[in-house]
Amino acid sequence: MPKKRTPQEMSQDPAAQEMLIRAEELGISTAFSRADDMVSCNIGGAGMCCKLCGMGPCRLTKDGQTGVCGATIDTIQARNLIRAIAAGSAAHSDHGRDMAFTLKATANGETEGYIIRDIAKLRTVAAKYEIPIEGRAPEEIANDLADLYISQFGQQKGKIAPVIRATEKRQKLWEQHGVIPRGIDREVVEALHRTHIGDDQNPEHILEHAIRTALADGWGGSMIATDISDIIFGTPAPLLGQANLGVLKEDMVNVVVHGHEPTLSEMIVAASQDPEIIEYAKAAGANGVSLSGICCTANEILMRQGIPAAGNFLQQELAILTGSVEAMVVDVQCIMQALVSLADNFHTKIITTSPKVRITGATHMEFDEHRALTIAKDILRFAIDNYKNRGETHIPQVREDLVPGFSHEYINYMLGGSYRASFRPLNDAIMSGRIRGVAAVVGCNNPRSEHDFLHTHVVKELLKQDVLIVQTGCGAIASAKLGLLLGEAGLNQVGPGLREICETVGIPPVLHMGSCVDNTRILTVLTQMAQEGGLGDDVDQIPAVGLAPEWMSEKALAIGAYCVASGAYVIFGGSSPVSGMPDRVADSDIVARYISQGWEQLYGGKLEFIADPDEMIQKTLEHIDKKRAALGLPEYDQGRFGRSGDARMLELEALPLADRRQAVYGTSE
Repeated sequence: MPKKRTPQEMSQDPAAQEMLIRAEELGISTAFSRADDMVSCNIGGAGMCCKLCGMGPCRLTKDGQTGVCGATIDTIQARNLIRAIAAGSAAHSDHGRDMAFTLKATANGETEGYIIRDIAKLRTVAAKYEIPIEGRAPEEIANDLADLYISQFGQQKGKIAPVIRATEKRQKLWEQHGVIPRGIDREVVEALHRTHIGDDQNPEHILEHAIRTALADGWGGSMIATDISDIIFGTPAPLLGQANLGVLKEDMVNVVVHGHEPTLSEMIVAASQDPEIIEYAKAAGANGVSLSGICCTANEILMRQGIPAAGNFLQQELAILTGSVEAMVVDVQCIMQALVSLADNFHTKIITTSPKVRITGATHMEFDEHRALTIAKDILRFAIDNYKNRGETHIPQVREDLVPGFSHEYINYMLGGSYRASFRPLNDAIMSGRIRGVAAVVGCNNPRSEHDFLHTHVVKELLKQDVLIVQTGCGAIASAKLGLLLGEAGLNQVGPGLREICETVGIPPVLHMGSCVDNTRILTVLTQMAQEGGLGDDVDQIPAVGLAPEWMSEKALAIGAYCVASGAYVIFGGSSPVSGMPDRVADSDIVARYISQGWEQLYGGKLEFIADPDEMIQKTLEHIDKKRAALGLPEYDQGRFGRSGDARMLELEALPLADRRQAVYGTSE
């Protein structure tokens, strides 16, 4: 049996530790304790089990062994991997489809509460696809854009439209290898067809379609979801927010929204500010309604509305353990079935809202964009009516300020201003060596590792080496809880070159870029950096690395694959789903070798699974330095830039006047 961990070993977050202690006192299980109780299957975990037909499951435990049909370990691993990538692509892309339908309905005046908030982005995106914009109303443009985006899902031939936003070189490379997606749904369906019993049995051929399937997500469904969310709800820009369980309120009705789709959560935000709802809450004895988010829904409303984040994926149960949550409102993805049985110990109501998601024992209040605001108010009234049933509460007084909302549009603006917005200052900072490179540290939490530790350890160590960090999803919330998403973090936690850049521009050293579908924002930034010049002409030449230190979902595998296809080196922490037999000769691990060396030869990007966080950091820095050398940039030398301007000024201000004059002018006179 695995070792039982203490709360301090389960999470580095003091708020989480406090609630895990409470769970132990109450005899309530959580994902953390269940992870300790559940012995993971080392055969399935390594990709050596096939259950795709009724002749199995076939578990391969010896070198040379095959399944009943003769399938080798390499074929089985490739099939399992592409099926996971297909499921992850389907989840994110289905989100994009729903957003496209919402845009269409909004353009035609068929929704309640939605408007087109970012007309400038609507016009910019439409123009990329040569949709006429001059002299046309926003609703007309939005209608045409929605039609284009909806067509991408069922399209059968040609190529999906958003790939034109990649560099020309990258588009030609994809075309050369035949991996440009023809239609989003088509590639997911074909991935499932290829892996049916008796179909594709060449691991490399299977994995090439894995690339095409993932690209249908990254340069298709997810990019569509991000575009439309910005158009309807507004493109994010920096604002002040808070994160961690301490954002829950003792004297207010606490409603936690959890999942991934902003259509519902944005309407609940609007409804919670309605005077009628506020008065209804006060009549129930509360001072109002307090909203907070969990997981990527948290990121969506945090970066646009400043609504606080109660936590990331592994804190969904812990929020309920506080006893202060009247309702947890969920839509799709990353929602634990355990929430309902956990909530039975308290007064909390679990409310499912999506036609795609029902949980036995939960209350279902189906959301419909055509009656969005009305339904949002109904949900809030239901939560308010539950306030009288609240018992003892235990809210950890732990929360941290953060600055979220760094869309790629805002990053472009902040570097150059309204009239000369450009990625040139960022490129120049990398070229000079003030910034060594860029790392995207993204992805989920996994209860088999110490909650948040892998994310924040990697981030903190890379910051010391002058690596600028961009983050999305649960990883961003992990850093936020440590105060790394504040400008003050740059004063004493990062290298001197990066510190000078952060102080000059006025940004944190870790940039919050949104939810997990918003990894497409990172693709856009990298593409624009390549197009700006000085760092090569494609993404694979930029000194940049992507990391998912605590990955756990199929969506993460899809994200990793489309980033590799876009030219990025991607490192996953934790266990590898294609690790195979421990005593197998390394050269015979066809799948593990192909997704690293094979994909790198084809696309300039590679995917590797590295369990040790310090090795992740080492590999990241080695890759960044390798790319710097290939570009002919100066070798990274932290001592070249000394102390930053702000740090120097603070030191001078602390000196007596005569000493200050001596330091600045060389004389005390």
